[in-house]
Amino acid sequence: MSIPYGIQGQLLEVTVVACNKLKDTEWISRQDPYVCLEYGSSKFRTRTCTDGGKNPTFQEKFVFTLIEGLREINVVVWNSNTVNSDDLIGNGKVQLQKVLSQGFDDTAWPLQTKKGRHAGEVRLIMHYANANKPATSHAQSGPPYVTPTPGSYPYSVAPPHVASHPPPSGYPAPSPYSTAPPPSAYYPASPYPTVPPPSAAYHTASPYPPQSAAYPSPYSSAAYPPQPYPPQGYSYPPGQYPGAYPPRSH
Repeated sequence: MSIPYGIQGQLLEVTVVACNKLKDTEWISRQDPYVCLEYGSSKFRTRTCTDGGKNPTFQEKFVFTLIEGLREINVVVWNSNTVNSDDLIGNGKVQLQKVLSQGFDDTAWPLQTKKGRHAGEVRLIMHYANANKPATSHAQSGPPYVTPTPGSYPYSVAPPHVASHPPPSGYPAPSPYSTAPPPSAYYPASPYPTVPPPSAAYHTASPYPPQSAAYPSPYSSAAYPPQPYPPQGYSYPPGQYPGAYPPRSH
């Protein structure tokens, strides 16, 4: 198995899954185990699995920053006590060669007591994302740095301020564009004669005589002489009952 190099600063994920067949440090009640991981100066602790007994379950993930030359993690399992100090159940060492070369490791690591006796197992699942990649630093490579020549610094001096609106002036500034020629300059003269306006082509005078001359009215005022009105002083003849209405019938 090849040993990878260039792991400095890379990340390693470690999940504490569970413990199996732990040594029981309690005589009456069930023990409350928890797991501690130590890698360099990084130390992590799982929650306490209350009444976990010999087969506690944790399912907790931690992330370590790898150190070049350090390829093992120390694991310690304790029993939490309320009154007295915690009891050591067992400890062990987790090797990182497999996970660093293959990117994945799911192994139950053995634990031992202070006297070197078997104290159970702790199952860890480890992930290393850069196992199949060449060892490179985290910094991304950029374009080569070119030393600028004097006076070519783009931001050495602030650019001159350009007003968004020019100051008012008494006279308009001359336009940078030339004056457009009239439309007749773009089109040649028409080869056809100019059409006269409608008033010149058509006479407004009617060729027909006026109606009064062509069709005299049959009703002339001469056919019917005016009738004289009754002469002044003329009165109508008196009625049947002059001066009064006929008597009313009762």
